[in-house]
Amino acid sequence: MRKLILALVTLVGVALLIDFGAAAWSEYRVSRALREGGALTADPAVTIHGFPFLTQARSGRYENVEIRAQGVPSGTLGDITIEANLIGAHAAAGELLDGSIRSVPVDLLYGRVMIDATELGQLYGIPDLQVSAPPADKSDGTGGSGGSGRTTAGGVVLTGTVPVGPVSAEVSVQADLLLEGDTVRIVASDLYFGPEGQADFTVPDPLKPAVLGLFTTTIEPQNLPFGVRPTAVEARGSTIVIEGEAHQTTIDLEEVQRL
Repeated sequence: MRKLILALVTLVGVALLIDFGAAAWSEYRVSRALREGGALTADPAVTIHGFPFLTQARSGRYENVEIRAQGVPSGTLGDITIEANLIGAHAAAGELLDGSIRSVPVDLLYGRVMIDATELGQLYGIPDLQVSAPPADKSDGTGGSGGSGRTTAGGVVLTGTVPVGPVSAEVSVQADLLLEGDTVRIVASDLYFGPEGQADFTVPDPLKPAVLGLFTTTIEPQNLPFGVRPTAVEARGSTIVIEGEAHQTTIDLEEVQRL
């Protein structure tokens, strides 16, 4: 009985090693294909979720393939992070293991661009810019500033050192995130003195419009992974996330950045 148990434990251990090894190798091959095809500066992180991997490989359908690439060049924003989730990705096991895979049918594709405070500060010309999401939700759908684009609940709080008349001061403002077509607008609607703001400087009323204008900008359309069109924008912690999704589509691993 002991020998039987030992044999079973050994068999399970070997099976797990084979499964994990096959998954790791497949992740590596997909990562290399993405880097070479997308002209990325580093291998993106690829994770094939779901266990066991070999069961998915045998069926040719993978529950969730997660892709994350950092340091992706993006014009005025500098280097940004892009992410994608391939829900229900279809690929033959042989193509996945030997690295020949290129075209992948996907049931549901999520793509997103992550812009942190450093990149956003570069766009604004405010080196010390800080980003945080305020606690209050907006429910009127107008963005609080007369905008007609789609907004995220609560918008965003921006804090940074800007010119206020003859002096420079650290100011916090509340801004609305608007998605207008493929373009994101960040529109500062008011000064902010809540818990997420770091500044307590009071801007004189005559200077308020000019200061709010310094925190208002437009983010030109970004290349979401595999050409996904943006459908939402929101603040997650200190990051602005532009996100889109596509159903029943086929992606080319060599076009993670579709220019």
